[in-house]
Amino acid sequence: MPYPLDAAAVRSWCGLALEALGRERERIDAINVYPVADGDTGTNLYLTLESAARAVEAAFDGHASAGTAPGLADAIGAMAHGALIGARGNSGTILAQLLRGMTDVLAARGTTDGTDPAAGDGSAEALRRALRRAAASTYEAVAHPVEGTVLTVATAAADAAERAAGEARDAAAVARAAHAGARTALQATPGQLAVLGRAGVVDAGGCGLVALLGALADALSGEVTATPVAVRADAPLPEAAGCDVAAHTAADGCGEPGGPAFEVIYLLEAPDDAVARLRTRLDGLGDSLVVVGGDGLWHVHIHVDDAGAAVEAGIEAGRPYRIRITHFGGGRTKEPALAPRAVVAVVPGTGLADLCAEAGATAVTVRPGEPPASGELVQAIRQAHAREVMLLPNDPELRHTAAAAAEQARTEGVRVAVIPTRAAVQGIAALAVHEPDRSFDEDAVAMTSAAGATRYAELAVAERQSWTMAGVCQAGDVLGLIDGDVAVIGPDLTVTAMTVLDRMLSAGGEMVTLVLGAGAPAALAERLERHVRERHLAVDTVVYDGGQRTAPLLIGVE
Repeated sequence: MPYPLDAAAVRSWCGLALEALGRERERIDAINVYPVADGDTGTNLYLTLESAARAVEAAFDGHASAGTAPGLADAIGAMAHGALIGARGNSGTILAQLLRGMTDVLAARGTTDGTDPAAGDGSAEALRRALRRAAASTYEAVAHPVEGTVLTVATAAADAAERAAGEARDAAAVARAAHAGARTALQATPGQLAVLGRAGVVDAGGCGLVALLGALADALSGEVTATPVAVRADAPLPEAAGCDVAAHTAADGCGEPGGPAFEVIYLLEAPDDAVARLRTRLDGLGDSLVVVGGDGLWHVHIHVDDAGAAVEAGIEAGRPYRIRITHFGGGRTKEPALAPRAVVAVVPGTGLADLCAEAGATAVTVRPGEPPASGELVQAIRQAHAREVMLLPNDPELRHTAAAAAEQARTEGVRVAVIPTRAAVQGIAALAVHEPDRSFDEDAVAMTSAAGATRYAELAVAERQSWTMAGVCQAGDVLGLIDGDVAVIGPDLTVTAMTVLDRMLSAGGEMVTLVLGAGAPAALAERLERHVRERHLAVDTVVYDGGQRTAPLLIGVE
């Protein structure tokens, strides 16, 4: 029995699509020959959709806590936003735009009270228009559209949905027609794009879209098919890809030689008119330019030789963050040798990310309220390219996420230890004693011991009046949290920080670590260093510019 096109269907779609891309990920990675043969399209689509699914679950949880049910607008909007902020690579960025295009249509029909005017007789027409808008929006986002790619497959899906919408009585029938149209178009892509024809494979991004549309049809019809996507042009259901990017170079036919050296991706907060100028500037710097988003938040993807210029263009347009720069370099032709051991750390600011990089660790930088998904941590573990990895979550809320990422990485042959760091300063302490020449178990014990021996605190500003373990605070009060609990309430950042330091050092300590946030006063570090020097003899102080926006000051005492 077909299901209505409502919030529950969107939730089901996310879950089924994530399962489908999980099954197809490796096969899609293996046929990734355009625009760069870097073998990550399936992984990027999976990580993008995982972010979308997490956003949808958060929307449901938020409504449940308020005693309400989300409407279609809430669910599809959350899915699109989650994909936007978590988009990975060229394929993930285009997927985010596809979902945003669908949202433009479906959000106008949904409500926030659990009812859905799109259900029933209007659902087929609503989905038809949503798929048409999604296909059109991808062409708007890509600087130089190329046929034989996911853009062509999306258009074919919209065409098929349009032909079916006149006769279909429900959205499920439209989704099935779109899926069938996309599958047919996918098999034609090798004849439209020369690089695919030479490799004997279909377009990887289009392959992912077919899986996504199949999941949508399953969610609306209630009939799960789990049909594998055909990846080769000459075989309907092959077991392996036609072009193994780990074994072939661009010169062998899997991709185009002589392309840009870097992939640059970032989120950008900027007005629409600034983004229009940004597109023009970036278009002159490289290729594979895709800019998606709207309403002040954008996702930028480009392949360039000058990564710095691409980031500087973003700075001129607005505020770029979550900047990821990947060097194609030899990665297009030869896999680098595995390192014996590496460290992956989750950090709240760019300054701490730089500190980790200087120490040889791979950093995952996060924004307030946007913790990384397990897939993002798995990707960071892969990028560390080591046989053994020490994973520092640096947040008690990430312990389950880190554990799930470690378990996934272990299935891929990587030995992973999750060091139970609950704060960034504990991660710094653990990283300081990391020694790759030790045995794996000894290194894990030493890092865990260093983290456990470090008490941690942070200062925050209260947003509203509330009860705390230290009493009632008012909006604007400075809160000193020690080991996660509010211990001090004060009117001034510096004085409150001194009180927190005195309490933490009353039980002894040898080293104080101060991590300054983005909004910390310029003289704060100097005053606190002098306070420690005058009040606590034989205690050393080290200061880092963390750049985090979560708290003006982080404190560690070893």
